[in-house]
Amino acid sequence: MVRLKEIYENEIIDAMMQKFQYKNRMEVPKLEKIVVNMGVGEAKENVKVLDSAMADLELIAGQKPIVTKAKKSIANFKLREGMPIGCKVTLRGTKMYDFADRLINLALPRVRDFRGVNPNAFDGRGNYSLGIKEQLIFPEIEYDKIDKVRGMDVIFVTTAKTDEEARELLRLFGMPFRK
Repeated sequence: MVRLKEIYENEIIDAMMQKFQYKNRMEVPKLEKIVVNMGVGEAKENVKVLDSAMADLELIAGQKPIVTKAKKSIANFKLREGMPIGCKVTLRGTKMYDFADRLINLALPRVRDFRGVNPNAFDGRGNYSLGIKEQLIFPEIEYDKIDKVRGMDVIFVTTAKTDEEARELLRLFGMPFRK
């Protein structure tokens, strides 16, 4: 498997410099980090649900996740401030590029009826969000060992100043955007 970091350092920087007319290689946007978040609402009743979600996330990301807690109390949701309601992993460096490679080349093609990811899910500052409906698309997860199908959010944080630059960066990484 070809490493995305090496491709980035060679081909992507050159392509971005040509398209956006950068004067310096340091101006080219980079992938800063990837945050994988799994919201587990049922964790407020059953703590074991959160443990299995954390185990799945650790297998997928290759790094131990941290527990996210509620910031506010919401009576309608029977939620109190400080209750554990999810988990997340922040990937940087080599693990980030490995995860991006597995997501783009292995996991996304395994999604049922996959026509590409939404090209408009940028936030206006060059960051891209992607929702995944089930953790089964990752080859590390064994179908028999999961207790419940859970979704997750994957956020690509880039140093790009505009959405157009970030879209081009992710396209050059191989992100399959919908036409």
